[in-house]
Amino acid sequence: MDMKARRTSITEPAREVPLLMEADIIVVGGGTTGPFAAISAARRGKKVVLIERFGSLGGNLTLGLNTKPSGALIGGLPLEIWNLARTVGAAGDDYMAMTKTGGVKIASPCDPETMKILLTRLCVDSGVQLLFETFVSSPIVEDGVVTGVIVESKSGRQFISAKVIIDCSADADMAAQANVPFVMGDGSADVVMQPVSMYYTMNKVDIKRLADWARTCEDIPATAIPDTEEGLQYGLWLTGFTNMLRKFESDTGIKLQRDNITLKTADGLMYVNATRVLGINIFNPVEFSAAIVECYRQIEAVSKFLRERVPGFENARIGQIAPVLGVRETRHVKGEYTLTGDDSLGGKRFQDSIAADVSALDIHDPKGGDVDFRSMQPYEIPYGCLVPLGVEQMLVAGRCISADHTAHARARNMPACMATGQAAGIAAAVAIDEGVTVRAVPVAKVQEILRSMNMPLHADEIS
Repeated sequence: MDMKARRTSITEPAREVPLLMEADIIVVGGGTTGPFAAISAARRGKKVVLIERFGSLGGNLTLGLNTKPSGALIGGLPLEIWNLARTVGAAGDDYMAMTKTGGVKIASPCDPETMKILLTRLCVDSGVQLLFETFVSSPIVEDGVVTGVIVESKSGRQFISAKVIIDCSADADMAAQANVPFVMGDGSADVVMQPVSMYYTMNKVDIKRLADWARTCEDIPATAIPDTEEGLQYGLWLTGFTNMLRKFESDTGIKLQRDNITLKTADGLMYVNATRVLGINIFNPVEFSAAIVECYRQIEAVSKFLRERVPGFENARIGQIAPVLGVRETRHVKGEYTLTGDDSLGGKRFQDSIAADVSALDIHDPKGGDVDFRSMQPYEIPYGCLVPLGVEQMLVAGRCISADHTAHARARNMPACMATGQAAGIAAAVAIDEGVTVRAVPVAKVQEILRSMNMPLHADEIS
């Protein structure tokens, strides 16, 4: 082959793509958002297919080892699932995390392995058709209307038809390929986004010794420390260590990348949130892979710090590293309405609100500064944030909804992702029942159903 004539692209031949199945609703992505959309729609009697690229549900909640919503679960299906987890010992009681700006009520972490089982069970019991280890490569758009998706699996390339597609891919993959307009990060020319990271666990931590020491440590400004050993199993939460980290870096010459770290327990196991990689374009596979390599380096370094400097970690070892990178921010679709920072911080009331949320403001500085984790008043998410511009019969849910960079710092948290997934599933089902598009769905009907599930819709309904 002539090296000077090296190709930079190839042309694939046209081919017939066989139909795999037909559905009323396709939910793309089985992470923290998708199961709530799928279950909600299936319980309304719709034929729902939930497509997940991995072999289990929960995404960042389970595979990503995040385990803890950064806020309270206040009603609907999210609270139902957490209460179910509590009945089998897979989650603890809500607790109040004390931060520099006041208390944040937070649903306790869950046991991620049990949560995978519970999410799967509820999907199956609701009649959802699960497709694991299946990748959705693109939506099919005909005359501006989404009519299905192309999937790839060990069976090859196949087509699934549907009346409505709900994009719960987190990165708005389906919406972007359907030519929905979007902004990346803060929308600036520099594309400023929150950094990526990776959770991991540590075994053989003396949790009681750690808790006793943390009560007297002035370098941990944000804490939740239960008084009982039983409470410590799910309720220990510590954020800080800034001065200790800087001294460790000075003493060893090891760069840790973060000004603080967070430790939390779930079923007595220690979960560590301590890595950070800035300026990563996750859509570039080379950069994405490099971020994972860098997270591994940081995990080794942080573990050394914990063992050498933090009481209770003397005999600790790395237990499990999340098999997925934790991505906080990428695309924000442009929808019928864009939630603004002022909306989310000021508590604006929306007539078409489909969820009230009390998640913390949680901003990881894109430039590498300290984490801004603050208690805030409740806010509302309008239905218009779920309805993308430029295409029909598609909804988006999760962290890719129509929100600006500041509003995203609240709406990206798990309680909001679960709530928007739930609302999208119900809205899709109602649209089919009413014979209208999802853009024209009677929101009052959606709200009526959400209220029947004890889901608060307005900020003043949250005590």
